[in-house]
Amino acid sequence: MNVVVVGGGVVGLSVAWRAARRGHTVTVVDPAPGSGASHAAAGMLAPVSEVTYTEEPLLRLGLASLARWPAFAAELSREAGQDVDYRAHGTLDVAFGADDLAALGEMADFMEKLALPVERLTGRECRRAEPMLAPSVRGGVLAAGDAWVDPRRVSAALLAALEARGVTVVADRVTGLAVEGGAVRGVRPARGGTIGADRVVLAAGAWSGSLEGVPPEVLPPVRPVKGQIMRLRGAPGFLGRCVRGVVHGSSAYLVPRGDGEIVLGATQEEMGFDTRVTAGGLWELLRDARELVPGITELEVADVRAGLRPGTPDNLPVIGRSAMEGLLLATGHHRGGVLLSPLTADFVAAELDRSPADPVPDHSPGLPGDPPVGEICSPLRFRHGRQAGAHMDEGGAGRPARQAAAPETR
Repeated sequence: MNVVVVGGGVVGLSVAWRAARRGHTVTVVDPAPGSGASHAAAGMLAPVSEVTYTEEPLLRLGLASLARWPAFAAELSREAGQDVDYRAHGTLDVAFGADDLAALGEMADFMEKLALPVERLTGRECRRAEPMLAPSVRGGVLAAGDAWVDPRRVSAALLAALEARGVTVVADRVTGLAVEGGAVRGVRPARGGTIGADRVVLAAGAWSGSLEGVPPEVLPPVRPVKGQIMRLRGAPGFLGRCVRGVVHGSSAYLVPRGDGEIVLGATQEEMGFDTRVTAGGLWELLRDARELVPGITELEVADVRAGLRPGTPDNLPVIGRSAMEGLLLATGHHRGGVLLSPLTADFVAAELDRSPADPVPDHSPGLPGDPPVGEICSPLRFRHGRQAGAHMDEGGAGRPARQAAAPETR
């Protein structure tokens, strides 16, 4: 069938790739594919080290998607002829004071009850594993199963793989959907005309909140959550794995790349569609990262960036069929867009093969023990509480309404 994917981030491109591999004719529409939140992301694949007491469904989704990443990365690298810098050396979460150490111990207890692979380390063992850590580190927890990838390389590889499969990429903004008889039949680009489709997948990230021609209750209640991030250039081997810690009450992390780059992230700010990089945000990143790894102040600044994560009221993504025939959603992934891309792509690609009359399956096909994706991530869970959203701005679809600036938060 003809499939149009609105949005060219890692999620949208992954859906397009999986759909094309199933033989569908696919078109991706985005003003600048790979340049949004995916370009700013650190690429942590860390469902274990990011687990919280109240987010077990999200943890289950993350673990299922992480299990797919080795094969996903290998297939993508082979098909695109490009390496995506996938690494699986774990995440080291460290603590400085007695209170932080106690909190980390409680979290390790919680992880062990869930049968997650974690290892408790003393301060000396932490510094032996990562010699660049601050001497004041009191202890830590190693989540050996965590991994990471370079999202910029993933986006480039996906675009190359799509080109090789004949997928059309339209560099334009979608202003609305073409609807006939209550069913979606295509999209309306800003330049005019209509791109026809049997199915439309809305994967426009933070801009997925409103499209012309669609009832407000059908669209996902996503909001932009700003994140500022910094990249430093050092020698390869400066860090061997991802390092995390709670500093000044905020979670800070450092993600190493194979070429020596170190990614510092990331702020969390409720600032609407503001993508400015601020001195205060960068100062906080450097201040907190220096507490973890003092040597980072000697490294060269390579890049600074701000992206907009698509947040939802319950912090869970919105994946699957909407209440409107022909419209599927793949958005609302917040911090986990890169991590959840393989699982999302598998589930949506399977949904594309089903007729509107077929029941929605709970599980994504492929791996045993998958969580009930269709239940956890159903777009229909917001149908009665969705308020009319703002029009969206360039970057995926539409124009956002003006929002009052909220105070910066981490």
